[in-house]
This record gives sequence, C-alpha cells and structure tokens, in this order.
Amino acid sequence: MTQDMLTSFFGWMSVVSFAFLAFATFSMFAMRDWVANLHARLFGIDPDQVRIILYAWLALFKVLTIVFALAPYVALRLM
Repeated sequence: MTQDMLTSFFGWMSVVSFAFLAFATFSMFAMRDWVANLHARLFGIDPDQVRIILYAWLALFKVLTIVFALAPYVALRLM
C-alpha cells in the first residue's frame, strides 16, 4: 500500500466513524427515554443505568475513533 492509499483509507474511515458517532449521539438525545426503556426491558436493568452505559459507550467510541482513525490520518497528512 502506498502512503496516498493509506491516507485516503484513514480519511474515509474517520468520516464514516464520525458520521456514525453523530447519528448515534443525535439518536440518543432525540429518543432518550425510548432508547433507555427499550434497552432496560431487553437486558433487565434500570433505565438510569442504561443511560449511563450508553453515554460511556459514546465517549469510548469517540476516543477510539480519534486514536485509531483520526490520529493516523493526521500523521499521514503531516508526512
């Protein structure tokens, strides 16, 4: 693989990952109660715990996207 191919790959991976993150965040804020109640019924836990778990998941996904998609893209662009 060439540097241009890797740069393109990580660039598009960043775009797709951040688009998914934006969609998931918007869905969580727009349908907060419905999502929490649905997952609470599915897994038998308290809806307040579901909200905490989902926010933690969003934070983890954001950090992983930055580390494994955006940082390599920026490093390749700077080369």
